[in-house]
Amino acid sequence: ISNLMSDPTLERHFKGHRHTVTSVDFSCSMKQIATGSVDSCVMIWNMKPQMRAYRFDGHKEAVTCVQFSPSGHLVASTSRDKTVRLWVPSMKADSTVFRAHTATVRCVNFSCDGQTMVTSSDDKTIKLWTVHRQKFLFSFSQHMNWVRCVRFSPDDGLIVSCSDDKTIKLWDKKTRECIHTFTEHAGYASYVDFHPSGTCIAAASTDTSVKIWDIRTHKMLQHYPVHSGAVNGLSFHPGGNFLITASSDSTMKILDLVEGKLLYTLHGHQGAVTCVAFSRAGDYFSSGGSDEQVLVWKSNFDTLNIRISQYKQKCPPSLPFFPPSPAPHLGLSLAHASLHGSTHTHMITVEENMKTDTFHSRHSDGHSRGSHSHAHRDAATGSPSTQQTPGSQRPAHQDKSQSDVSDGRVPSSLANTLEHIIGQLDVLTQTVSILEQRLTLTEDKLKECLENQMEIGLHLQNRDEGRRWPNQHC
Repeated sequence: ISNLMSDPTLERHFKGHRHTVTSVDFSCSMKQIATGSVDSCVMIWNMKPQMRAYRFDGHKEAVTCVQFSPSGHLVASTSRDKTVRLWVPSMKADSTVFRAHTATVRCVNFSCDGQTMVTSSDDKTIKLWTVHRQKFLFSFSQHMNWVRCVRFSPDDGLIVSCSDDKTIKLWDKKTRECIHTFTEHAGYASYVDFHPSGTCIAAASTDTSVKIWDIRTHKMLQHYPVHSGAVNGLSFHPGGNFLITASSDSTMKILDLVEGKLLYTLHGHQGAVTCVAFSRAGDYFSSGGSDEQVLVWKSNFDTLNIRISQYKQKCPPSLPFFPPSPAPHLGLSLAHASLHGSTHTHMITVEENMKTDTFHSRHSDGHSRGSHSHAHRDAATGSPSTQQTPGSQRPAHQDKSQSDVSDGRVPSSLANTLEHIIGQLDVLTQTVSILEQRLTLTEDKLKECLENQMEIGLHLQNRDEGRRWPNQHC
């Protein structure tokens, strides 16, 4: 099936940070990308070539993590300055700041409903907060060392965290208890996340491997020792069949979780790749590195629906199958895949002469599409090398709707309708959020007015009593 897939292609190349890029995230609308850096700045990159990037200065030390809220109207950032900031991703750069921890704040993650967020810190604690009031709710404090990463489960019921104490902990949000601890032996996990189905977690480890654990049986399902350096980050494709990793060995790897094998090795950064993230739809992914670059790639996983249907046919009846929406079940209990090498690896190298989008420069050419990239199959497969041309068009005589159906893609008319509906829902979500914020402000002002009124009433009462009994002494 992998032979039917198109190779990932490099679409955009952003320059503007002055130090290592530490975190990257897409907005839900795919119109913006947020990044954080050791240069203490948060930057918002606009996907439209004509739009300029925004640089947000506010943190006093390195920014360790950034994330868009589910609605896209807020960006949260954490820093070594022990604070969390909430930004409005626009030219005004309005933000609120609160002191969240007593040491470096490593990670922030919004709940799926956007009402709460969770943070982790070098003070060995995990804290939950309300988003709009930035009100502290409660802490988890069983880790014995720095807590590198923390994430909500897809249903917001569980929280997973990883620490330098070589443990990965699962927490129940309602009971506030640790329900299981996974132990690493060779290294510690620097990044962890839930699979879209919520049934398993993936951990990026300093021992150069990625491990996938079942949260119900607590067993390791898959082990991918595919890197030669520490794995700094990972991201699941929203469909659930693929995982991308970022490593200090200067490469990214795309893993096929259904087949249990390595699909692609991507070269593009000059130095360690520090972070990676799929877009909400999975059609793009972005990476950041120690070379101060932010790269945006097109995933080209066009055969995802074909793969799911074929996997469904071979999936044993004893294994449940979840449809592509919200996510297919991996069926990872079929085998414990331990990957020490692959003869199905494709190498993608990005050449130096790619067009670059630089911060605060107008982009006259919006189609920096990696036409110079080459996809090399591993020599062991015996397949010929192929050169990909991302911008190539179908023959004029081929009917577009027919090709969409044959490729397993959504027809353009339906896609436009869905895009319009999603846009309207996004506007509605933002409107509700703004109304909620205004209601909160109104409640606070009303409370303040009532308190002032009570103080004035007490003052007048005391004054009247003083006039009524002028000669009375205690």
